[in-house]
Amino acid sequence: MGEEAVRYEARGPAAWLTIDREERRNALSDDVIDGLLGGLGRAAADEAARVVVVTGAGERAFCAGGDLAGNLSPGEGRVAAHDRRGRVAELLRALAEHPRPVVARVNGVALAGGFGLMLACDLVVAADEVEMGTPEINLGLWPYMISAVIHRNVPRKVALEMMLTGRRLGARDAARWGIVNRAVPRADLDAAVDELVGELSSKSPLVLALGKRSFYRAQDMGFDDALAYLQAMLTVNLESEDVAEGVAAFLEKRPPTWKGR
Repeated sequence: MGEEAVRYEARGPAAWLTIDREERRNALSDDVIDGLLGGLGRAAADEAARVVVVTGAGERAFCAGGDLAGNLSPGEGRVAAHDRRGRVAELLRALAEHPRPVVARVNGVALAGGFGLMLACDLVVAADEVEMGTPEINLGLWPYMISAVIHRNVPRKVALEMMLTGRRLGARDAARWGIVNRAVPRADLDAAVDELVGELSSKSPLVLALGKRSFYRAQDMGFDDALAYLQAMLTVNLESEDVAEGVAAFLEKRPPTWKGR
């Protein structure tokens, strides 16, 4: 079922995961979460996949949030419903822990859980007219689960205004606040994503994985603990063949040939 809800496609050095529920504005159903988790696992096992791109089908929505019809189903036991909601946390963790850089291609609105999905990706390229936000307050809800990524990606006052009022933020303003890396005209969206994929895929896959891991793990450490951990990661990096190749290529003024070890 998850494979039907999320399309996996190899495009050059990138694995594209496309949420394929255009009629439901690419809402985060259980099948979509399963499909994204399965696709992330498949990309991690594929050496040819140097980057992962996450997007939505069509032009209306990247992901419009949780599937309310499914999440509010009265036929499910309360404990089972609580455990199922934890799948969102599993997805957010999987994105942070993935060994490849993950790029969100934001083709349409990114709302509620879809906003959290966008923020959980490492980098974000958005069509400049799209909107994003946390409208949960208008339904008598709060964006609890995605608060973990909101805290880490959105300036405090901007985040609170979005969550308290439900107001949407345009992609251009999101780029101004550093929430989005690039906001481009829709006609240039794929070219901008391809350019970023090309740049990322030219780097050492080993060092990208080590660096991404250290970035996320150090962010919640105390200052002294972070320094000690990062010193250890530097030592690991310096033991790699890729750093020797990178230095040699720089001195010899040639492109490096990464070995990934």
